[in-house]
Amino acid sequence: MLKLFALALTLVAGAAHADDSLHTDLPLAYLEQTQTDARNQPLVIFLHGFGSNEEDLFGIKDSLPSTWTYLSARAPMPVDPQGYRWFTKTQGEAEYNGETADLQRSAKLIEDFVAKATAKYHTRPDRVFLVGFSQGAIMSYEVGLRQPERVRGIAALSGSVLPVLKAELKPNDALGALAIFIGHGTLDQALPYASATRANEVLTGLGLKPEFHGYPGMPHTVSEAEVQDLKAWLEKSLK
Repeated sequence: MLKLFALALTLVAGAAHADDSLHTDLPLAYLEQTQTDARNQPLVIFLHGFGSNEEDLFGIKDSLPSTWTYLSARAPMPVDPQGYRWFTKTQGEAEYNGETADLQRSAKLIEDFVAKATAKYHTRPDRVFLVGFSQGAIMSYEVGLRQPERVRGIAALSGSVLPVLKAELKPNDALGALAIFIGHGTLDQALPYASATRANEVLTGLGLKPEFHGYPGMPHTVSEAEVQDLKAWLEKSLK
């Protein structure tokens, strides 16, 4: 009986497999945790921030449901041997912004990545989520708000809606089905807290209902409280 019980534990533990190797079969290099049969499981795609890489947000998966599929993508533009970015920040502007060509290039890569990952793991767009931090949050807005039919929801952790996107957004029925999580620290030194409140105002103005979380005293990072709020939002968004 003990041997059978130990075998059962081994099978459960092995059901979700985190692979440390870098995968390159999709439009962006990525890390993966999935099950042997991932069919119809929710798919969470992490997009890291400036100067980081695919390893940065991947640990969040350990606080989320173990049966889901998790991918953490690497941005296409190198910053140094270990760091990458999604776009070049424009200089001399009052509000944080990015080079249009970079934004368009990275958005297209993410869109293709999402589409091919959705097919590879045999799930549906209404079970796919983008979870981005900083530049990754900005790209989650760029893709999710322009192509809402590709995903169920986006989580913007310490991000912002860039001016060019804000100017082009218009209400539409597809946007209305998009679930949105906004999380931001009140002491963020890289993207000020006002970036989140402005994003929330823009989205509510479009008729959306973002779930907004401000974290008093938190700088430009992700806290355990935020991860728990994110988990609750992801699970609720699938009901």
